Amino acid sequence: MDNTRNLIITVILSVLILTVWQVFYVNPRIEAEREAARIAAEQAGETANPSDVEGADIPAPGNGQADATVPGAGGAAVAASRDTALEQAARVKIDTPRVSGSINLVGGRLDDLLLKDYRVTVDKDSPNIELLNPAPLPDGYFVEIGYVGDAAAGSVPTHDTQWTVAEGSMLTPDTPVTLSYTNEKGLTFKRTFSVDEDYLFTVTDTIANASGEAVALRGYGRITRFGLPATQGFYILHEGLIGVTGEEGLQEIDYSDLQEKGAITPGKSTDGWLGITDKYWAVAMVPRAETEFQPRFAYFGDGRERFQADFLNDATTIAPGSEATVETLIFAGAKEVSVVDKYEEEHGIRQFDLLIDWGWFYFITKPMFYLMDWLYRLLGNFGLAILATTVIVKLLFFPLANKSYKSMANMKKVQPALLEIREKYVDDKMKQQQAMMELYKKEKINPLAGCWPVLIQIPVFFALYKVLYVTIEMRHAPFFGWIQDLSAPDPTSIFNLFGLLPYDVPAFLMIGVWPLIMGLTMFLQMRMNPTPPDPTQAMIFNWMPVIFTFMLANFPAGLVIYWAWNNLLSIIQQGVIMKRQGAKIELWDNLASLFKRKKADPAE
Repeated sequence: MDNTRNLIITVILSVLILTVWQVFYVNPRIEAEREAARIAAEQAGETANPSDVEGADIPAPGNGQADATVPGAGGAAVAASRDTALEQAARVKIDTPRVSGSINLVGGRLDDLLLKDYRVTVDKDSPNIELLNPAPLPDGYFVEIGYVGDAAAGSVPTHDTQWTVAEGSMLTPDTPVTLSYTNEKGLTFKRTFSVDEDYLFTVTDTIANASGEAVALRGYGRITRFGLPATQGFYILHEGLIGVTGEEGLQEIDYSDLQEKGAITPGKSTDGWLGITDKYWAVAMVPRAETEFQPRFAYFGDGRERFQADFLNDATTIAPGSEATVETLIFAGAKEVSVVDKYEEEHGIRQFDLLIDWGWFYFITKPMFYLMDWLYRLLGNFGLAILATTVIVKLLFFPLANKSYKSMANMKKVQPALLEIREKYVDDKMKQQQAMMELYKKEKINPLAGCWPVLIQIPVFFALYKVLYVTIEMRHAPFFGWIQDLSAPDPTSIFNLFGLLPYDVPAFLMIGVWPLIMGLTMFLQMRMNPTPPDPTQAMIFNWMPVIFTFMLANFPAGLVIYWAWNNLLSIIQQGVIMKRQGAKIELWDNLASLFKRKKADPAE
């Protein structure tokens, strides 16, 4: 029984630490960052320092040749508004079923992209998510493809190259757009943008050499983000720079780590991808050149603070009168599981599914998502999918849970004998433990069997938490009634009578309807068993529902609904098994004794 008590204490403390961290550190940090972002947006009209730069040099790989760099950009004043920034250069419009925006003809870059299917808040009139923004804005965020050339190449496309439209007037899934640039040496660059129905852009550059001599070019790509974005700041989720390249495989780099180190340069690679990820959105590049490329993750604090994921290809020599083709895939959009998986399979992008942070329990988390997503398509509601998932998990673990509950029922039968042993050896703990173990052995009882249902729930609980927390499919997914977002906490609180009283409640007092239902079901489940004879253990059992109610109140509503439903199913299952085993169900007696004690208190 001591082992059982220690296990329960460990579980409670683990969840308590997690919740305290979220309530008193993560939540205030998120609110502070949101407020900072709001203030920054209001001050967007302020002018940047003239020394601010919008680009950063990309060092060439060490290959025995003279170092070459991507030319840096000049200073850029911060625009008064997004519309003003977009008007500063000629553009080609982008319009697909899922995104809208434009291509900047200066630099031939993607720096204007809105997601049509996603809004900032649950409100249907809320603005669409702005994923990419022009560099003059405080939250500038863009993707750029360019070149570094030798002396024979002349002026090659970089951040300030003025492209012209050679073909097409609007980029759609059915109509690609081709840009053109010819330099003073006779090199002609044809850049064709194409896009699919979702979030994948293909940039194909064809370089024709009419200069009369061989030229050496290195292609580069960079994703540059200005300023430190607001992040969730929670260890369960990675937000920052990310990539899968070379022998290093997956690289997840936090903004703070990059600020400290300045630059992180993995080994060269022939395949892979790199970019910047948010909780629900990401921008990533997939180099397709035949040569090796050098990936890099960099931070620049000079002028305007910025973060950058970039790559630089090894040199390619283009003979006079010949052509070369360089292709780069660009993902810019929502991290939808089906879409990301499709790109990994169709384009052979190594481990592209890791763009979504499935975590250490990948082998549980991703299958659980697939199950819930399938049930959602069947039932039409993610809340119902969570309930159905719980039933399926219960069925999968039914044999083990059945065995555990049987053992618990047998424990109830020997409870009088255990009390006799405790009274007989009250002053000799050693003999008490020996006598109890002999009784367990004689009756073929495992005293820890009752802990198995709890142990089973822990990885499932965290896997479901991960699914609810990181997958965009759960974002703004409604249940019924007041739950309009299963990935957010229950918005009601008992401390203002669930909104009837006209005042707001602090975050740590947001004890909504579903947390209360969860606490009640846990309380009833605990009362299914006899009150433990050990005072410490009895106190833990009495306070556990209250503690969990406060702890889980700030967790996603979908997770709390899962826990409450799981408790209810466990009560039914345990009651049926105990009845079949002939063990007494203590629920009603425990509840009655609780009220009897309350009535007796005033007379004391």
